[in-house]
Amino acid sequence: MKSAQFVIASVATLAMAQASIAAAPPFDTSAPVAFMQDMNSGAILYSKQPDFQMPPASLAKMMTVYVAFSLIKSGQLKLDQKFTMQPETWKKWHAQGSTMFIGVNEQVSVADLLSGIITLSGNDACIVMAEGIAGTEPAFVALMNQQAEKLGMTRSHFGTANGWPDNDVTHVTARDLATLAEATIREFPDLYKTFYSKPNFTWGKTMAGNAINQENRDPLLGKVQGADGLKTGHTEEAGYGFTGSAEQGGHRLVAVMAGMKSSGERAAQAIAFMNWGFASWRLKPLYAQGKRVDVAQVQGGASSTVGLVAPRDLAVTVPLGVGGILGANTPGATPPMKVVYDGPIKAPIAAGQHIADLVVSPPGQDPQTLPLVAETDVKEAGFFGRIWASIKALFSWL
Repeated sequence: MKSAQFVIASVATLAMAQASIAAAPPFDTSAPVAFMQDMNSGAILYSKQPDFQMPPASLAKMMTVYVAFSLIKSGQLKLDQKFTMQPETWKKWHAQGSTMFIGVNEQVSVADLLSGIITLSGNDACIVMAEGIAGTEPAFVALMNQQAEKLGMTRSHFGTANGWPDNDVTHVTARDLATLAEATIREFPDLYKTFYSKPNFTWGKTMAGNAINQENRDPLLGKVQGADGLKTGHTEEAGYGFTGSAEQGGHRLVAVMAGMKSSGERAAQAIAFMNWGFASWRLKPLYAQGKRVDVAQVQGGASSTVGLVAPRDLAVTVPLGVGGILGANTPGATPPMKVVYDGPIKAPIAAGQHIADLVVSPPGQDPQTLPLVAETDVKEAGFFGRIWASIKALFSWL
């Protein structure tokens, strides 16, 4: 099996850019763990202990929500479906950390539980959701770990539905949390928009009968343009952490910070981090959605080739101020890149199937890998087609 590569930029272009481009914009943070990734290009913009395994505290609730979103998308769970707060669950969780203030035997819809988990960080809401979906919290946690494995969160493991301390059974990494955040945003855009940016939510009543309204703890909401999620977390062992995202002009960043000493420090550092990301980096467009980038060879198909197209608008992330060097306004001027796939690709192939990657190498930065998909369906060749392909393959070796 060979690796097919399509190289676009010349060596001269690469040398010129390397000589002209400065290092990535500097940033300093007091957070022991910090990680930022550009969702458009996949570029890692900042990385400080990204693979350090740590307790997530309430950041674990992002996976609880991801599981619920997955079931809603597949039709196995409905937003108006109601689950009941069991007396045993209420006894354990009604006054344990952050709470939604769900009453004993109270029925709560999935939509309200999601708001209670995301906006209020309710530990009680998480357990009611987990038990309602899977019967028991351990059974639900198994679903969380299945999804984590599916997403490639190789250094993370969940032992609870709400991230409550469990002697380090539950642990995550900043890189894995960014993966989870990006998957949530990309796979469930409507649900994400509906639930992750609510400024507040009202549920429960005080002893005096007044409604309880709690504000979202997300430090970016209302403070950073385009901020729309995701989740804060805090326990004594984990410190103060945050996973956040914002989008400005179609440019979306995801950031993770952990291990800070106070909510004030978390807020200040998160705001500064996200503002740095947008102020210091820019996107250089490469290919519009649906644009053909290259052609791949096909084995055993009704067609011998298939077009490789951009599944979405593809862009590369570069430091602010290098647009002229990389040709921001110059048609055809791009950083070096190549199309890579293991080929020839075996039929059948479905239109939209991810079968190749565009690897872009901005000078002075790590390569950025962008997906390419099949332009059309390619069916398996019929009997005579396979015979003819075998004959051509035979003569190609002579």
